Amino acid sequence: MFKTMASIQDFTGYQPTWCPGCGDWAIGMAIKKALVDLNYSPDQLAVVFGIGCSGNMNDFLNAYGLHSLHGRALPNAIGIKLANHNLPVLAVVGDGDCYGEGGNHFVHACRGNHDVKVIVHDNRVYGLTTGQSTPTSPKGYRSKSTPMGLIEIPINPLALALISGATFVAQSFAGDINHLILTIKEAINHKGFSLINVLQPCVTFNKINTYQYYLKRVYKLDKNYPKDNFKLALEKTLEVNEEKFPLGVIYEVEQPCFHEQIPQVSSSTLVDKKRFFNYDILIKDFI
Repeated sequence: MFKTMASIQDFTGYQPTWCPGCGDWAIGMAIKKALVDLNYSPDQLAVVFGIGCSGNMNDFLNAYGLHSLHGRALPNAIGIKLANHNLPVLAVVGDGDCYGEGGNHFVHACRGNHDVKVIVHDNRVYGLTTGQSTPTSPKGYRSKSTPMGLIEIPINPLALALISGATFVAQSFAGDINHLILTIKEAINHKGFSLINVLQPCVTFNKINTYQYYLKRVYKLDKNYPKDNFKLALEKTLEVNEEKFPLGVIYEVEQPCFHEQIPQVSSSTLVDKKRFFNYDILIKDFI
């Protein structure tokens, strides 16, 4: 248990093995800085990781962590939140991991308004497996898995989150770490399902969506932008079709969370309830 204010070093695990220049470095640092700014310590939150370059942060971020199966980070995060709804729960995932294998979980996590914070490394490729196309890759994209060009059109994760019921939808850019830190803090402070889609260049395998590409096309939402305007938010998410990328909180409203609407946890958390079975008998087999 941390008795004094935690530092970035307290949240730091092993030395990252990401490629030099990878946007993951900025995302990892932004998460740690946001948690320090919010006065959290590693023993006060849980973080669930997907599979991929983003999931490797499981070794680099010091907290109660779980490295899930590919695409299964969100149901694991939801399970943790339902077991102890007083515990802040983050999910750190990739675009292929979350929007591809985990696409069904993503939609239903949004519509349930589960109180988890989802930070997506969106580099438009499967970086860990050397650059195959993902659900956010543009039509015609050539990769090892699509050498003749991608046939499908890309999904729009921001629009998908909106129409599925997410109550906090935001976008940031790994090339602007200060903006990313601020956005992560806003997501953590929001009560309900929170999505941050982080535009994150893959310097090794994606030679199209580079830092230079995004720097010419990103823009920050005005400080007077009405975050509760659903129609305007949907219009903003569709600007990706024009290769324009709004940065900031695109949509935010307050709605009851999933755990607030079930009687099983109305008086206490599940982990604090009386157990009718001695689970120590099972746990000893894993020690």
